[in-house]
Amino acid sequence: MLKCDLDQGGLAVELGPWAELASSEAFGVRVDGELLTARSPGLRVQGLDRTILGDGVEETVVRYERADTPALAVEWHVERRDALELAEAWVVVRNLGPGELTVDRLDSIRVDLATGGAGAELRSFTSSWGLEFEPVNQPLTGDRTLQTLAGRSSKNEHPWFALVRPDGVALAGAPVWSGNWVFRFEETPQGHRLSGGLHDEGFAKRLGPGEDIEAPHVVLATGADVDATSVAFAHVARETAPANALASQLPVEWNTWWTYEDHSIDEQVFRANVDAAAELGIEVCTLDAGWFGPSDTGSHWTDHRGDWDHVNAERFPSGLRALADYVHERGMRFGIWCEIEAIGPKAAVAERRPDLPARRDGQPLGQVCFGNPDAAQWAYETLDRLVSDEGADWIKLDFNLDPGLGCNRTDHGHGPDDGLFEHYRGYYGVLTRIRERHPDVVLENCSSGGLRIDLGMLRQTHLTFLSDPDWPEHGLQLLWGASLMLPPNLLLHWGFSEWYGDHRHQTFDPRDPNLQPHQVDYYRRIAMVGSTGLSWGLPNLPENVHARLASNNRTYAELVRPYIRDADLHRLTDQPKRFGEGDRWAGFQYARPDGSSHLALLFRLPGGEDERTIALHGLAEDADYDVSWLDADRRETRGGADLMTTGLHLRLPEEGSEIVVLVRR
Repeated sequence: MLKCDLDQGGLAVELGPWAELASSEAFGVRVDGELLTARSPGLRVQGLDRTILGDGVEETVVRYERADTPALAVEWHVERRDALELAEAWVVVRNLGPGELTVDRLDSIRVDLATGGAGAELRSFTSSWGLEFEPVNQPLTGDRTLQTLAGRSSKNEHPWFALVRPDGVALAGAPVWSGNWVFRFEETPQGHRLSGGLHDEGFAKRLGPGEDIEAPHVVLATGADVDATSVAFAHVARETAPANALASQLPVEWNTWWTYEDHSIDEQVFRANVDAAAELGIEVCTLDAGWFGPSDTGSHWTDHRGDWDHVNAERFPSGLRALADYVHERGMRFGIWCEIEAIGPKAAVAERRPDLPARRDGQPLGQVCFGNPDAAQWAYETLDRLVSDEGADWIKLDFNLDPGLGCNRTDHGHGPDDGLFEHYRGYYGVLTRIRERHPDVVLENCSSGGLRIDLGMLRQTHLTFLSDPDWPEHGLQLLWGASLMLPPNLLLHWGFSEWYGDHRHQTFDPRDPNLQPHQVDYYRRIAMVGSTGLSWGLPNLPENVHARLASNNRTYAELVRPYIRDADLHRLTDQPKRFGEGDRWAGFQYARPDGSSHLALLFRLPGGEDERTIALHGLAEDADYDVSWLDADRRETRGGADLMTTGLHLRLPEEGSEIVVLVRR
């Protein structure tokens, strides 16, 4: 994996099978208009330090200084996990001089790759609302750039890539950052130069004497194939994501939104659903938008975001705490939605606190600027109150706008060109403080569904919501793509919601008399690929649907989620796609780290052939496995080599599914 050392030529870098040990630029920082790298003659190496951090993690820090004007120091950090063939790199710049200097580019990685003539393929995903994880596979020829400038990490393109050679060997990378990012692939005579991390467009940070700046980190993993890199990414995500008892439980969640939105939810409706949820084995009841703002049943949630201290008394006359107590009395946890970064056009807080809004060139961006320490404190106190006073156990943190290059107000404590950078640093700080103050509360990451899915946010929140729409093929496409970067326990999606309005793909009706039991299983089991939830109207479900839903919730709790918590996930089929394209079968295998057992979730999509044989992955060739089919009520013993070659033969109806458990003898 990524290794660095000093030799007579300066810094030498090795990147697994992608780069031989050779002199490397390693990083790139632009200071006062001059691009500096490890090869720049003005930078003098001051030393290289190695520290064992434990659990097989080693950090190397290469230190440089420049005495000429402007005097500065640069540190390049590389944190390696050789057991996973994964490394994390970042750069720090410090002003050593008496005057001010400006940093306007921070490439945490800048390495030459041996891709010339190898026919490597660049894989990535585009993204927009309801169209997350749309695959783009292209030959790596000429110069290529992956990036976003929307101000949200997953708007336009997801913050992940993989380079794949013809022999399958892969290099995958991702920034640990929630704002604008970039990866550049610049053609060289030997192959390509990979650089990037924080996007440099619209960014500049002024450093006074003694001040420093740490760039967003970049994670790189190599492996025999993309599947191997995904396992490495998942391990590190689990190590670095927050955890508590409720998050680790992976509770079954119910949310009010799609069934009732803000115009049809009130205290009576919520309480009726809570009563039904308790009978169905649901463990968290979340009140989405519609609870705040003026006491007016006609108010719209987007207008009053920011007025979190005003509960809509027309809809919820007893207040939020009474609802939380009602949920707790029935043995469940209370969740609440809050778009803490947003300010609606009619929000009273904007008039009361004119220091909060972010502006660019004088125009409001519709958000709070967390680069302002006073705004960050306001946000912390607001979230703290939702937990301390209102009894929230779970906060769904949404963000429904594109800040672009961010705030350029100069009265916020940040400069004119680092507002977005400081906003995210401030937001991370608020979330850290909330977790410290309330270690038992779960923070859910959401941004118009799945438009801010990144390793940076997943180090601050307990799980991430993948997309607003959730019909089955769409959900499988998302889960297939997102699991290349994140483990299943951090991925929250719903199999098929009961939408209030019209959406041509959201056609689920749990009260349809023609709904078949296998369809209910199919819809719910797709949501079991990761953390699970649903948005249905729960009261007065048909008896057969009620029973089937309760049974599926038990299956998830007792059988599936122990694997979701800590097993390695392998995709057994190609990626299904949302509009009748891609693979029309889907298979996911969960492998316990000790190899003792495996679980497979298998699905036949509309348009899929009647039968499919799906080979399993990573079994012991010389071992026997007891194989149990949940629906077919079948048991057999088969060898590992046979299961990886002959595979599992399935015959399912359209919108059919099967769960198979394999236990090594």
